[in-house]
Amino acid sequence: MKRFIALGLSLASSLVLSAAAQTSPAPVAAAPAGPAKIAVIAFQAAVAQTNEGQRNFADLQKKFDPKRQQLRARSAELDALAKQLQAQSDTLSDAERASRTKSIGEKKKDFDRDSEDAQNDFQQAMQELYSGLASKIYDVLANYAQQQGYTLVLDVSQKQNPVLYASDSSDITKAVINAYNVKSGVPAPPAPAKPPVKAAPPAH
Repeated sequence: MKRFIALGLSLASSLVLSAAAQTSPAPVAAAPAGPAKIAVIAFQAAVAQTNEGQRNFADLQKKFDPKRQQLRARSAELDALAKQLQAQSDTLSDAERASRTKSIGEKKKDFDRDSEDAQNDFQQAMQELYSGLASKIYDVLANYAQQQGYTLVLDVSQKQNPVLYASDSSDITKAVINAYNVKSGVPAPPAPAKPPVKAAPPAH
């Protein structure tokens, strides 16, 4: 499922940034005198790490988890059938062997189709979720950049970004996440429970 999330983010990010820049451009302010002030942001991380993003992505995983568990069970069943056929192959008649092979092949074909459909459904849902949230975070990013006097913000989460080096002070990812969390009012997700600490065995 994590692989599906990463793929969904990758597919959606460039589309969202392009659309946001075209449909919701920030007001153009007069360029301040002096050298340009440039910032960088890991935009995908900003979207995923906001409180709202963590909540929404977790809800999406829960929604698709039953289907994922079902596909996992079917995959295990196919593996068991294939191993059983291989183990009993020498004792089966040609007709029985052919019948079982055909049955497994049909089950495998149905499994592959359902697995692909599930992956496509997840990616579509992920893209819709990401697009809706990213457009709102883009607005916060634009306002923050103007308030801080940045003349250019580069997205370092893209694979082919032009940034070779950026100092920590130029990275506004965390600042934008914090600004969006304040604006959205969504509380931080609860921290995962820590496993109990086992007491050390008594010394002998």
